[in-house]
Amino acid sequence: MTETIDFSEHPINRAWDAAGKIELFRLMVRIRRFEQKALWSYSSGRMGGWLILGVGQESVATAVRSLLGPLDHSISGPRGIAHALAAGMEMGPCMAEHFGRVNGCSKGKGGAFSYFDPGRHHWGCHGVAAAQTPLAAGLAFALKQREIPGAVVCFLGDGAVNQGVFHESLNLAGLFDLPVVYLIENNGYAMGTSVARSSRFKDCLARRAETYGIDWDRCGDRDIYQLRVRVWTALERARRERRPTVLEVETYRYYGFSVSDANHKRYRSAEEIEVRKARDPLAHWRAHLTATGLIDETSADWIDAEAKAEAAAALEFAEAGIAPAVSDILRDVYWEVDHDTPASRFGRYFFDD
Repeated sequence: MTETIDFSEHPINRAWDAAGKIELFRLMVRIRRFEQKALWSYSSGRMGGWLILGVGQESVATAVRSLLGPLDHSISGPRGIAHALAAGMEMGPCMAEHFGRVNGCSKGKGGAFSYFDPGRHHWGCHGVAAAQTPLAAGLAFALKQREIPGAVVCFLGDGAVNQGVFHESLNLAGLFDLPVVYLIENNGYAMGTSVARSSRFKDCLARRAETYGIDWDRCGDRDIYQLRVRVWTALERARRERRPTVLEVETYRYYGFSVSDANHKRYRSAEEIEVRKARDPLAHWRAHLTATGLIDETSADWIDAEAKAEAAAALEFAEAGIAPAVSDILRDVYWEVDHDTPASRFGRYFFDD
């Protein structure tokens, strides 16, 4: 008989106060309402470009963020809205970036793949599969070289684990004992291809870490307490032992790979989607908070209403912005040119004639 572990009794969760638990719920709701408002904006013709949603996966980003400290860093792949908002980035500039407006977080020049906030130690979304994994190794290398007791959390999808650069990054992380946590958000589908069809290691993607002498673990996204314990263990290994971890979290996205994924109900059944929605981590956490008396239904509804209002205000902020001018095309390329440093006066930076 398998023993059931009560992860809420782990020291890291026993020390987690009511305010922190409620804040995690608020953040999950804010992320979902932002993404749903963005989807509505795209569907109604207000927004163009890429829009890659993670509705259903909110517990992963928020649980991780609840454990990160001021010396830690994060970086993500293309499904990065949740990670950016969890890092503290504001809804308005994030929405405006999707609209390509100058009041966006990257001045409207990058859209979905430009959610960067160095001040909050969040190093952005990266559109190419696994492109963020060597960058995470570099960040971790810098922490180790500078003897900063922090960790880097690198979020990636199940499709990224088959990319060569991910394995190169694991080799370096294992070779140099880098303080990095590679967190695989396994939602079952790399674009439109299931893990069962695309990976030889079907049952556990994280087990590939064994090849590089790296510790690995896996868990689901529904039990927030368990998720926090798994993440905390990996973070402490990075901070204290300066060793990497590969952590796989089973999760699920309710929409397609992106808004242009019109076939997402063909490569997976509608029944599958509905079954997974019935296990929604956000609804589960809300039910837990109300059952334990930390909030009541009225308070939960109020948090939801606030998130909807904030998302609506973010849309207004985005639509009030203007597009970058043609003259902006050569700005934000070279630091030297933008700040007129002595180095900018030597050599040639642009070849636009």
